[in-house]
Amino acid sequence: MSSQPRGLPLEALQRYFTEHVPEVRGPVEAEILHGGRSNLTYLLTDGYARWVLRRPPLGGLTPSAHDMSREYRVVAALHGTGVPVARPVTLCEDVSVIGVPFSVVEHVPGQVLRSRTDLSRHDDGDVERCAFTLIDGLARLHDLPYRDIGLADFGRPQGYLRRQVDRWYSQWQRVTTRELTDIEKLRGQLAEDGQAESGASVVHGDYRIDNTILDEQDIATVRAVVDWEMATLGDPLADLGLHLVYRDPAFEPVLVGSAASVSERMPSVQSLAERYARASGRDLGRLEYYLALGYFKIAVIAEGIHARYRHGLTVGDGFETVGAAVPELVAGGLRALQVGRPS
Repeated sequence: MSSQPRGLPLEALQRYFTEHVPEVRGPVEAEILHGGRSNLTYLLTDGYARWVLRRPPLGGLTPSAHDMSREYRVVAALHGTGVPVARPVTLCEDVSVIGVPFSVVEHVPGQVLRSRTDLSRHDDGDVERCAFTLIDGLARLHDLPYRDIGLADFGRPQGYLRRQVDRWYSQWQRVTTRELTDIEKLRGQLAEDGQAESGASVVHGDYRIDNTILDEQDIATVRAVVDWEMATLGDPLADLGLHLVYRDPAFEPVLVGSAASVSERMPSVQSLAERYARASGRDLGRLEYYLALGYFKIAVIAEGIHARYRHGLTVGDGFETVGAAVPELVAGGLRALQVGRPS
């Protein structure tokens, strides 16, 4: 544990915990957790209990993607519904405490499969069971009656797809470090081919294997889904499309070149899509559009990470590979749309 990890003033945090977290029993220590290439994630302990704190990135270049209150609200609403999430502890929106808003949840023990090396500890059957369990969990999230758990006003499902194109293009303009003609083309084709939403549900917004905590003994048991910073109400197939795009090796440089999601040991995109169709009963007839939107979104996120790296505002190692992924992701989006167009 670090005495003062970057981005987290512990003395101020200690004062806040003493007042707002009844279970704290001693001095709080912290360390940066792996992952969290967007919001920063810290493991906290007082020697007795353990918590996870999330705060926005140091750069703040894409502020709308780092709304701590939204992330905390959806976790609090989902807790106890059967969707596995960490127990919410506290949300602090007072920026005078540590300089930015932050949220705290209970630490969930388990394992996170981030890389091919992590997968190598498990046999092929368990890897396949894990991948299909994640798909089944996504379908259950999308079937959740969100109005019944207080999330009726959590987003605006109607017009979600068009707003996603506009939003992520706006983010691109905010963070871009280069001219990239193909992203203009991809954005234009997404707008031109736009469609009505397939339905409305809670969408996670970044659902992938390394955003879950899995059981130490059985990787097909999900203990918690984490990183809800982009959750909203929207088209559930956008969630699926993004999850399937994470299967593409073009994503690998964004996670230091060894992402578990792109492993050849994972089920194919087609197998995962068929599993979701069976579990959810949803029509995947225009899946290519959702795949292209997923590529577009990841490309913009990767460019934002690359921009923060260039400005010296990242925490941790491996960010030098992220920028190279952007053109390949954009190309993947264009290919997906071409497949979906009549010849």
